[in-house]
Amino acid sequence: MNIQLSEHFTYKKLFRFCLPTIAMMLCTSLYGIVDGFFVSNYVGKTPFAAVNLIFPFLMILGCFGFMIGTGGGALVGKTLGEGATENANRYFTMMVWLAIALGIFLSVIGHILMPSIAHILGATDAMIGDCVLYGRIMNAFNTAFMLQYLFQSFFVTAGKPQLGFMATVAAGMTNIVLDALFIAVFHWGVAGAAWASVIGQCIGGVLPLLYFLRPNSSLLRLQKTKIELSILLKACLNGSSELMTNISTSVVSMLFNFQLVKYAGENGIASYGVVMYTQMIFAAIFLGYTIGSAPIVSYHYGAGHHGELKNMLQKSMLLMLCSGIAMLFLAWALAPALSAFFVGYDAELLAMTEHALTLYAFSFILYGINIFASSFFTALNDGVVSAAISFLRTLVFQTFAVLALPLLLGLDGIWFAVTFAETLAFIVSIVFLIAKRKQYHYF
Repeated sequence: MNIQLSEHFTYKKLFRFCLPTIAMMLCTSLYGIVDGFFVSNYVGKTPFAAVNLIFPFLMILGCFGFMIGTGGGALVGKTLGEGATENANRYFTMMVWLAIALGIFLSVIGHILMPSIAHILGATDAMIGDCVLYGRIMNAFNTAFMLQYLFQSFFVTAGKPQLGFMATVAAGMTNIVLDALFIAVFHWGVAGAAWASVIGQCIGGVLPLLYFLRPNSSLLRLQKTKIELSILLKACLNGSSELMTNISTSVVSMLFNFQLVKYAGENGIASYGVVMYTQMIFAAIFLGYTIGSAPIVSYHYGAGHHGELKNMLQKSMLLMLCSGIAMLFLAWALAPALSAFFVGYDAELLAMTEHALTLYAFSFILYGINIFASSFFTALNDGVVSAAISFLRTLVFQTFAVLALPLLLGLDGIWFAVTFAETLAFIVSIVFLIAKRKQYHYF
């Protein structure tokens, strides 16, 4: 039985409704992780470092689809809650066309700038060739990557999270099989990793496009529409917090790499790659929940159901806190196995990575709460507050921490930087939630 956005959500219904989206985000996180595993174990440590070095730049380009999906999804969800189905479909169509046009533009820009970006990020002579090769292949299909992010949000808004999950599983499984074939069997190196990923992304981005182009049983469909710049601007501004989060995270990742080269050399970058793969898995759970729950918040906000907003906020904050504590202990338990999975062939690198994971894991306690707080305001169509939380949490606090803490704690300061930043962001999130309570009536 399908769960409707208009229903009252118990913990059981929240779990059932958001589980497909959580699973969808977990599958999406497999792209870089699977590439990393095969490159590290079958191509070598230096190509592995090259892929990790250029990957943050690729994420910056792709996350524009996430911005359009989350901001547009909140606007469309609110419009559905107001009962304006025709307008919701027009807005949805505009978001898809914007993602396609912007994706093509960014692919052209990224192709031209790729060698310069690799040099700026600190690629050595041994790494530069792999950075550019991997980056250009991935970037050529940036439109499909953006569409995949876009439809992850809109499948939930359309009331079909299961279909989004199925599309992402198909994309993820394709990536895994082709990584094994292209790298382990055909020995195509980093090019094989890139081709495996982009073929998977085409499945995750193009198949949903075909679904919405045809008559379907979801709440949304693509239709003829005129472009309304005011609507596109509103959606992009509302989703700017998610864009800021992803861009800031990528920029900070680049800064982490700079610091790690200084304090630990090439091994530091490789260790950080493993830490980020682990973080991607755990973060996918939080992100999946926020994407899954956001349309519920937007719908009830549009319908004026203040009691349901209170219900969603209270349940979600408790779920995020409990999940964060559980993930801390899970990360500690899995640190040896995860480290060995990626870099077990190098004893020194293995020891550094296991230690790094153990320290970094403290950040998971508050990570989910801060992510949800930002997403909650996006769902309320308050992009300014959402962007402020994201901007401070990622770019300001993490940048300060990764520059300052190593001066006091050395290499350990880098691994503790995100925990420090999440603690400050938690304070900011609570302040905004209290300050805005009368405006939105959620408690």
